[in-house]
Amino acid sequence: MKNLQAIAIDDELFALEVAKNLLKEIPFITLTACFTRAVDAISFLQDNSVQLIFLDIRMPGLSGIEFIRSLPNPPMVIFTTAYSEHAVQSFEMDAIDYLLKPFSFSRLLKACNKAFEFQQMKDNSRQLLSDPLPVLFIKSGTEQIRVDLADLRYVESIGNYMKLHLHEKPAVTSRLTIAEVEELLPTNLFIRVHRSFIVAREKITKMDKRSIWLNETEIPIGPSYQSEIERLLKSTPK
Repeated sequence: MKNLQAIAIDDELFALEVAKNLLKEIPFITLTACFTRAVDAISFLQDNSVQLIFLDIRMPGLSGIEFIRSLPNPPMVIFTTAYSEHAVQSFEMDAIDYLLKPFSFSRLLKACNKAFEFQQMKDNSRQLLSDPLPVLFIKSGTEQIRVDLADLRYVESIGNYMKLHLHEKPAVTSRLTIAEVEELLPTNLFIRVHRSFIVAREKITKMDKRSIWLNETEIPIGPSYQSEIERLLKSTPK
């Protein structure tokens, strides 16, 4: 796999210099540009492809949170900030990691490894989508578990873990977020129905306004997903 192309955004020049020097020691990260204002990075991202952003949160003008929300298809994000109170909000936005300044090289390396592993899974899933029976390799503990998508019935978010429920096989548990799993799964085969559930389309046996059933398994439909589910299911070829 090629290096991750990254940018850094921080209103403090000293913080950017620290990031530059530390990232030089990580061989699979290429820092292509640095910005002291988030708005200046918007035009750069329109013309350049990056997989990862190192992003401060509290900045004058456009904050880091506001900046990410403004992007239609944001890349992976590692937040770098001196303020711990934003941690919950950053993980709700599916950030790869959250680094409190001043952070050590080992802590930065750990965050970068997480981004690299997730990008590998995304690349592998795209490559496998052309196979007759696509598969994923999901990290569970220290192992990479093969998951045949034909066996995957639904995905459930339980606390800090994702549980992949399979047909006649033990479920696979991983520390991925539901947004990360959704990114890995082909949209023609799976559909998000709730903030905590993704289901296999072909496994749906019935549905009403509140629930979807996979045989005897009832799964709730989130209110914000209802209209999209109805539209997508109507457009799915029978």
